[in-house]
Amino acid sequence: MPIIVFGSLNMDLVAQVPRLPMAGETLLGTGFTTVPGGKGANQAVAAARLGAATSMVGRVGDDGFGAILCASLRQAGVNTDLVLVDAGPSGVALINVDGTGENQIVVVPGANGHGDETDGLRLPLPVASPDRSKPLEPYILLMQFEVPLVAVQAAAVRAKAHGVRVIVDPAPARSDLPPDFYGLVDILTPNQTEASQLTGLAVQDVTTAQAAAQVLRQRGTATVIVKLGGQGAVVASPSEVFHVPAFPVPVVDTVAAGDAFNGGLAVALGEGKPLRRAVEWASAVAALSVMQAGAQPSMPTRPQVEAFLLSHGSE
Repeated sequence: MPIIVFGSLNMDLVAQVPRLPMAGETLLGTGFTTVPGGKGANQAVAAARLGAATSMVGRVGDDGFGAILCASLRQAGVNTDLVLVDAGPSGVALINVDGTGENQIVVVPGANGHGDETDGLRLPLPVASPDRSKPLEPYILLMQFEVPLVAVQAAAVRAKAHGVRVIVDPAPARSDLPPDFYGLVDILTPNQTEASQLTGLAVQDVTTAQAAAQVLRQRGTATVIVKLGGQGAVVASPSEVFHVPAFPVPVVDTVAAGDAFNGGLAVALGEGKPLRRAVEWASAVAALSVMQAGAQPSMPTRPQVEAFLLSHGSE
């Protein structure tokens, strides 16, 4: 099943630091790199590397970063025909990564911040065969909150009206979500920080994640997956609540782990995998991503994921 990612494209400016700085503190870094990123683009690359037909809907600036960001997507196999080029700068993310792989991120939206209702209207509709002899070909829509909420809402309304499955990564978390937004989302995938901000609960472990997931389900989203990093993921659906442990791996960089998870989840669900199996598969994609530095460069290929699962007693 095709995947369309509606969201952000950023250039990540990454500093390696011995530890994350405190407020007002200056640290000497140990390295610096520029890496194509943005939660939307990361998820698109993740899905494409896993073999899904993937398209990106978003905006870049007319600067050097914008050209690099689109080229990186195309190199990964992502269709960029629906990426607009705006006058002005592209989005950037300022990232500190410490020796344990933990990070701090500041995002400056740039062109990503120009999105409006018209962006949602650019979302393709499911395609019918010319002779109408076959049903509409559906797709899965992946979205995040690094673009204006009005654009995300417009895309969700358009997708929902045409039977498209909508997965939303609520990052960064927002306090201004309208009550009816949750009903437009089929699967919501906050991490523990975002689940805390959305619900007001202190999400720290499996038990508190289950409570937060149920709160979010009561607002109208059918399935909620709370990503807990090294503690795995908690899933609450209309039929069951369960916990999928994380794969124990050496951590180099956690910057795009959540994006890898979402890309893997969309691909697995698009292939018809049951929810529990899809979450396990997505967890493997995320585990492989944290073993490498960078956002898009860390996204694994399908053979790597399949080999990883076999090595851990899963298929």
